Amino acid sequence: MEQYVVTITRQFGSMGRPIAKQVAEKLNIPYYDRDIVEATAKRLNMPVSYISNEEETAKSPFLKMKFPLGKGTSDIQDKIFNVQRNIIYDIANKETCIIVGRCSDYILQGMKNHISIYIYAPYEERLKNCIEKLGIDESKAADTIAMVDQAREHYHKRFASYLPSDIDYKKLLIDSSVLGVDGTAELIVKMITDKYVIPRS
Repeated sequence: MEQYVVTITRQFGSMGRPIAKQVAEKLNIPYYDRDIVEATAKRLNMPVSYISNEEETAKSPFLKMKFPLGKGTSDIQDKIFNVQRNIIYDIANKETCIIVGRCSDYILQGMKNHISIYIYAPYEERLKNCIEKLGIDESKAADTIAMVDQAREHYHKRFASYLPSDIDYKKLLIDSSVLGVDGTAELIVKMITDKYVIPRS
């Protein structure tokens, strides 16, 4: 079986992260997300809290998404991104896996057997997911969606020079509201197993 890497970018509230986790479990392959932040902190000898900006957002775990590389200077953010890029390269060259976010779709765009996926959902469905599944207060859900959407688009545009939803850089774009978390994960698994002729257990 050929080695491959799946990168997943997603709209906030589309349930992209749990979908990605489920795909990794079904395919029995490693899943990388926060691990990349921790590895970056270790290489730079910085606290994880500095890179993920947790100390600024203790009241809400979602607000750290407003500053994907912390609130440091542009030079520091560039340095953090370059380290993360090297870590993503190392991971992708080492093993078949799933990598979520962090411009991994851009970083690995020239890699053989790279499947880039974008997960999205209608706004009302994302709002519902934020309240019912992510536990965000109803009065703050809309603002959180707007803030994280803007942050992710700005981050991706800055380092990749295109939006995360750009169809020119995706193998699959999927509305997670159609099939839900389980169904969306199963559809992605089928695409991957069909492409690489992987036997299902």
